[in-house]
Amino acid sequence: MQSITIKGSQRESVGKVSTKALRNAGKVPCVLYGGDKPLHFSADEISFKKLVYTANVYTATIELEGTTYNAILQDIQFHPVTDKILHVDFYQLFDDKLVTMNIPVRLIGTSPGVINGGSLSFPMRKLSIRAFPADLPDFINADISKLRIGHKLVVSELTNDKLHILHPENTVVVQVRTARAAILDDDDEEAGEEGEEGTASESTEEGAATE
Repeated sequence: MQSITIKGSQRESVGKVSTKALRNAGKVPCVLYGGDKPLHFSADEISFKKLVYTANVYTATIELEGTTYNAILQDIQFHPVTDKILHVDFYQLFDDKLVTMNIPVRLIGTSPGVINGGSLSFPMRKLSIRAFPADLPDFINADISKLRIGHKLVVSELTNDKLHILHPENTVVVQVRTARAAILDDDDEEAGEEGEEGTASESTEEGAATE
């Protein structure tokens, strides 16, 4: 996974007065958790631009006075009016410890069902996974090149030996639904029937779970 470098300075004081002074100076107060004790530091607000304002996911390389820490963004607070970054929490990464992250799903290929007029439904644009830091991917690829109308990809089809997806195996990631303008061929019609049955079955299971 790609990493964004953030150069910061350790904070000696963590009170409200010093925190306000940091923000007025264009800096963001931060805390790094996961080590022996929380590490308080600050960094220029502009340093977080690529890490925060993007649909992609990155790890962070935090440089503090000659020491480097690998981490992931854990939580971020914004000002309710200006949307300025008020505070950031990081969690330190260790090579031998599993970590949980939400990873974007990237669609690969062109769906024959969509070409025939079907409607692409993409409900799971990010998936929560658990893996060692070295195995964290930038994306989880979902190949839709064989999806005809009524076909779908579920979580069990996207797993591999290096990561564990923290969703039920039958969770639908992407599917092609029938649309009014769709042109069905023999395979599509059969797939459409199977898709409808699968949807009805899933609805029944969800209803039972709700009860």
